Amino acid sequence: MIKLGVLVMILDLHRQGLSVSAISRQCGLDRKTVRRYIERGSEPPAYGPRKPRATLLDPFTAYLQQRVAAYPRLSGARLLRELKERGYEGSYTAVTDFLRDVRPPPSPGYEVRFETPPGEQGQVDFAQFQVVFTDEPETPRVVWLFSMVLGFSRLIWARFVVHQDLATVLRCHVAAFEAMGGAPRELLYDRMKTAVIGEGDEGIVYNSSLIGMARHYGFHPKACQAYRAKTKGKVERPFRYIRQDFFLARSFRNLDDLNEQLRRWLDTVANPRVHATTQRVVNEAFAEARSARWRLSTSF
Repeated sequence: MIKLGVLVMILDLHRQGLSVSAISRQCGLDRKTVRRYIERGSEPPAYGPRKPRATLLDPFTAYLQQRVAAYPRLSGARLLRELKERGYEGSYTAVTDFLRDVRPPPSPGYEVRFETPPGEQGQVDFAQFQVVFTDEPETPRVVWLFSMVLGFSRLIWARFVVHQDLATVLRCHVAAFEAMGGAPRELLYDRMKTAVIGEGDEGIVYNSSLIGMARHYGFHPKACQAYRAKTKGKVERPFRYIRQDFFLARSFRNLDDLNEQLRRWLDTVANPRVHATTQRVVNEAFAEARSARWRLSTSF
């Protein structure tokens, strides 16, 4: 088997008119070899698979396979220590590269989706956005998106604000209830400081102003379990949806313009759509929830 460069030289000399014998002498090859490659033309030589090089890890691969088969989630650092106790002198990277190939794939976790009856629950949260208004092109701004998402229908009510203080939170609640024509039976919060003050002997302590609003509109505030953000997924997934489908690649003159464009998008895109999970038109599901059970009240 000859190298590609030698093959190219043989063919080039042949094109120049040299005889097989002359090419054989110049390249140091047997004439039969030269003639065979001339007959093949420019077909590249076929090489067999390269023999793998021996590594420092080779004597320990069987041990690693046994350990991983018995304890799939043993860390690479732990296994490296075990190998060093057995005389391994190679690198940690070699161990982790090998483990990446031999570990069994992790079994995919699953979550039971928690659905709520019509009018039962809404979820409330804030998300941070950074924006440069065209009225102030040299001043990047941080704004907060207040969002209330209804559990059964997935209806979204949202507004961008510049503060997360109590007054802003209450105003957003009132505006959401007025737009929706009432309130669900329960609102779920991610322990935001304006809603949850702390925990006492009898459980979670809610802001007294929020409690007053809850009594007026007839809803019950409920805080997410600590470290269980997934219980509030119906509102956190819409944040990503709003960012990707509405916010990105748009320009806004100011906060009022931002909220006006958001309102139009909610009215014409988000809430009239068929929701990917429920497979229902959001507005139609909301209409069903309102007819089933909806708390109506006068202005707060």
